[in-house]
Amino acid sequence: MSGTVNKVILVGHLGDEIKMHYFDDKSCIGRFPLATNETYTNRQTGERISNTDWHNIVVRNKLAEICEKYLAKGDKVYLEGRIKNRQYEVDGQKRYTTEIHVQDMTFLSTKKELNPPGGMNQQTQGSNTPVSDEKDDLPF
Repeated sequence: MSGTVNKVILVGHLGDEIKMHYFDDKSCIGRFPLATNETYTNRQTGERISNTDWHNIVVRNKLAEICEKYLAKGDKVYLEGRIKNRQYEVDGQKRYTTEIHVQDMTFLSTKKELNPPGGMNQQTQGSNTPVSDEKDDLPF
């Protein structure tokens, strides 16, 4: 294989609201932290261990505007993108950061979807039928 690949797939939860930056040429960029979790059991102690990794996410233009409109802290998303390392300077000291530049994203859950106004889900929102609190007998 003569080519190279720079592809990242993440499923995680937003760690904060999206911070938007707008430019004079009508383009924009959005940034937010994304948390991914790993949970496993320690073989010696039987203790459940949970590790959280934080990723710096960057979205651009139309996707950034859509994210700003529909996503909030805690929402779960699936995203595909590429890793980009960047260098900047603060008070004369060089700093480095690793970012995920998103090319494709799917919203898996949003707070607006889970808590719509009036206590109704999106499927019944137009029919004025309240959501039932009854539990079904399905095991999942």
